[in-house]
Amino acid sequence: MTTMEQLGERAKKSARSLATAGSRKDRALLAIADALTERCEEILAANRLDAENGEKNGMTRSLLDRLTLSEARVKEMAEGVRQVAALPDPVGIVLSGSVRPNGLKLTKVSVPLGVIGIIFEARPNVTSDAAALCLKAGNAVILRGGKEAMHSNKAITSVMRRAIESAGLPADSVQLIEDMRRESAVELMSLSRYLDVLIPRGGAGLIRTVVENARVPVIETGTGNCHVYVDELADLSMAANIIYNAKTDRPSVCNALETVLVHAAVAEKALPLIKEKLDKKQVELRGCERTREILGDSVVPATEEDYEIEFLDYILAVRVVESLEEALEHIATYSSGHSECIVTEGYEQAQRFTDGVDSAAVYVNASTRFTDGGEFGLGAEIGISTQKLHARGPMGLNDLTSTKYIVRGTGQIR
Repeated sequence: MTTMEQLGERAKKSARSLATAGSRKDRALLAIADALTERCEEILAANRLDAENGEKNGMTRSLLDRLTLSEARVKEMAEGVRQVAALPDPVGIVLSGSVRPNGLKLTKVSVPLGVIGIIFEARPNVTSDAAALCLKAGNAVILRGGKEAMHSNKAITSVMRRAIESAGLPADSVQLIEDMRRESAVELMSLSRYLDVLIPRGGAGLIRTVVENARVPVIETGTGNCHVYVDELADLSMAANIIYNAKTDRPSVCNALETVLVHAAVAEKALPLIKEKLDKKQVELRGCERTREILGDSVVPATEEDYEIEFLDYILAVRVVESLEEALEHIATYSSGHSECIVTEGYEQAQRFTDGVDSAAVYVNASTRFTDGGEFGLGAEIGISTQKLHARGPMGLNDLTSTKYIVRGTGQIR
């Protein structure tokens, strides 16, 4: 039996215990939250090693932002775990019931998925978020973070495993793969005997690799080629504020803005306002010919690829469009199905946009940065699904459960 199979076997055994753990799950989560706070310096010391290595290896500032923890961020991680503990238990909920003509009583109830594998990149806060959600929903989890955050992930996982065990649940409810070779990732994708679902969280390359190679069910999450369309009836000051927030608040996350579309009727007024705001953070603009005519040579000529990719940096693609229909066509062509926004004071325009855009979250006059489990009232999230099965949008607790039928009879045979 390989090391990966041993992880899978231990996770499977732990999942059986978690399925009937009841209130012990909350005790374990509160123990994790306390331990994260109490052992904050230990976690930060490990994280400093990762950050130093990242700087030496030329990691971009946006990726370093994702990687770097602070005392405040660790406290946020702990608070996120407490919020999950406070949520209603998603397991054992009666979803429907009926009595068949032959007297059989059917009850449909929510149950854990079982064992969840999560592959993610340089965001150590995902380690505690993912573990907390999986644990609350009665699932064991096998985590494989990026090598850039290995010291941080090991420290956080160690803290969580001790806390879980102190609450009377198996420490192997949460396991971390420390082997960073490509072969270990490939083997994880093939653990069909043990994994019930695999969730990749990261860039387009990671997600594509998992989808193409996994032999277990996969939920696609994360890739966010998000758009804001500034309509001809937009409040332009509002539009500039929304774009500034959506692009610069945290450019390295999946709900950050990547492309702005501006209606031609307001482009000459809107684009200078938008650029003035973005200049505060030295955002590089890559624009169409019309955009460059208005804003000048400081705007880099946009290529086809600029409208396709997720920059995850202080870079923004811009295009002037002639109509709402052209904006919808652009989004349909290039969007990753994550989050899109229209800024408009027109009810009809807003309705056409929300009806016409096929993405997990569609906004009217609000920043795409709100696409988040916590902001949607779900607690911490396991990821943001950009597919339609089995979940879509921010995935909270209920999305980490499945269902089963309980059938009660009095001796019926068929």
